[in-house]
Amino acid sequence: MSVKPEQASALFAGPFALATLSAPEGPAFPALVTPDARALDLRLALGDERLTMRGLLEEWTTALPRLRALAGGGGGDRRPLSDHRVHAPVEPRQVFQSGANYRQHVIDLHVAHRAPGDDRPEGERRAEAAEIMDRRAAEDLPYVFIGLPSAITGPYDDVVLPAWAEQPDWELELAVVIGRPAYRVSVAEALECVAGYTIANDLTDRATVFRRDMPQIGTDWLRSKNAPGFTPLGPWIVPAESITDPGDLRVTLKLNGETMQDESTKDMIFGVARMVAHASQTARLFPGDLVLTGSPAGNGMHWGRLLRDGDVMEGSVTGLGVQRTRCVRETA
Repeated sequence: MSVKPEQASALFAGPFALATLSAPEGPAFPALVTPDARALDLRLALGDERLTMRGLLEEWTTALPRLRALAGGGGGDRRPLSDHRVHAPVEPRQVFQSGANYRQHVIDLHVAHRAPGDDRPEGERRAEAAEIMDRRAAEDLPYVFIGLPSAITGPYDDVVLPAWAEQPDWELELAVVIGRPAYRVSVAEALECVAGYTIANDLTDRATVFRRDMPQIGTDWLRSKNAPGFTPLGPWIVPAESITDPGDLRVTLKLNGETMQDESTKDMIFGVARMVAHASQTARLFPGDLVLTGSPAGNGMHWGRLLRDGDVMEGSVTGLGVQRTRCVRETA
């Protein structure tokens, strides 16, 4: 889907952002996008016809000054965004997903997922969940698991709801884009490894989160989160230098025009630096990898309203633009 004029009116914070675009019938290419809704093909501007977004991020330290100069210079063949299709901004090697990272969201889920035979009043169960959150924060224990790059789709593409998904739900999130290899970095070093930020909607089928055949196994993230297209991403990568404080951004999701999620990243239990540092203690993070930071309160389970055929989700994060996706139910 190409960018419409109304989508380009307030694109992003800062003097430029990065996108992966394609012209009709043409290949995808990395682009520099400016606030006047025009795009510069970075293959031509940087003299590398084989350049990809991930390749650009692998050279982020040296590429960033050149991108600043291109944004400020006004040269090159800049074409309207409306002439292009917008794809997911990057194809990562790895996707690190954070669970249970917004205090109010986790409390809501704890109450919604009542264990069989648990007849305690809601207030008591909420107090229990709050105590768990306080303990996790005090013990410094982020919860990170792995997602599949094959689940990623573009920011304006249709989202196919699989026929087997009984309870598909939305989870809008701030996504971190890695710009420097990170392995066992400290919290103090972690933000130096961040190239920028984008938007992810980490869809989840609530009915398959927990294994019914063997409850002791726990969560089944493969089944519940990794169907093709279950992670709409983008539209842009906004450089980290253009985002003053990733810990103070508004995450908003509207379903068919009605606001369902509207929360600040201040409600995160663990901030961006802590999540990146934590993931790097076990895994090697590479340029272009994504770290999804969790979703705030206001999911479908909270509202008792899950995704259906024809639903339109509009997700925004302060300074990062807007993605808009339509749900299409797969026929059995």
